[in-house]
Amino acid sequence: MDWLGTIKRGFFVGLETAWSLGKIIFPVTLIVGVLQYTVVIEWLVKLVSPLMKLFGLSGEAAIPLVLGNVLNLYAAIGAILSLDLTVKEVFIIAMMLSFCHSLLVETSIAKKVGVSIWVAGGIRMLLAAFSAWVIHLVWRGGNERATYGLIPQSEEVTGWLEIAWNAIEHASIGVFQLAAIVIPLMIGIQWLREKQWLAAFSRWMRPFTRMLGMNENTSTTFAAGILFGISFGAGVLLQAVKEDGVKKRDLYLVFIFLSTCHAVVEDTLIFVPLGIPVWPLLVIRLTLAIILTMLVASAWKRITNSQGKEVRYEN
Repeated sequence: MDWLGTIKRGFFVGLETAWSLGKIIFPVTLIVGVLQYTVVIEWLVKLVSPLMKLFGLSGEAAIPLVLGNVLNLYAAIGAILSLDLTVKEVFIIAMMLSFCHSLLVETSIAKKVGVSIWVAGGIRMLLAAFSAWVIHLVWRGGNERATYGLIPQSEEVTGWLEIAWNAIEHASIGVFQLAAIVIPLMIGIQWLREKQWLAAFSRWMRPFTRMLGMNENTSTTFAAGILFGISFGAGVLLQAVKEDGVKKRDLYLVFIFLSTCHAVVEDTLIFVPLGIPVWPLLVIRLTLAIILTMLVASAWKRITNSQGKEVRYEN
């Protein structure tokens, strides 16, 4: 039957994409999973602690920020639970981590897709710092102690053998989770593509992508990235680059938007148990993503027009 052929083609595309991304995620997660039990994390915390005062944070606030960037949001939240912080401090940390987390893995994925790691990582770090600084200056409240909900903390791990096994386990689970989402996603996209529904979806998204200065073939990437995050959005983008001839400008604009605003459901709800207002997190991220992407698109267009040519992404 024809639908079986569609599923088969989508499955192999998803498998190829998961393998490509897994080769990045597994070693990075493994290495960082081991390093978190060494003096490396402690050294990083001491390095960035003096900067915390600029954002109205205590020195110990560097711990969740470092863990969130080298590991993930869950590690950062685990660290927050062990700290005595105010609501304002927790909100500032959450805002910074909303923009800038899992930096090693996600900038590596950006490089795999074809985006400069300096663009992918630099924008997120600048936005995290700028937003924290503004909140520190503008918000005068939130000085009460933060109270946390019931969030399970990580188990204690001792001994190098157990540390290594724990790192391998987490890296393997990370790749498995990625494949569990990417493969069905690619099957669905293949079905939409062959049924011509993907073209219709692109037409529906045309006003939004046009507003951001991008072509309509980026709409599927937007949906995947906003809902699932950069890793899974990158999986869709890899396929779009191969089959749809995505322009270099659109490639960068997509990643600028997703670097600012991605995985909006998970990355927003994950902070609810920390007792902070989460709607501002989403509104600020979405607003900055739209403004920043439009500004970059406008500047890129002027530069392109002055050069009289359009640059395409080369795989």
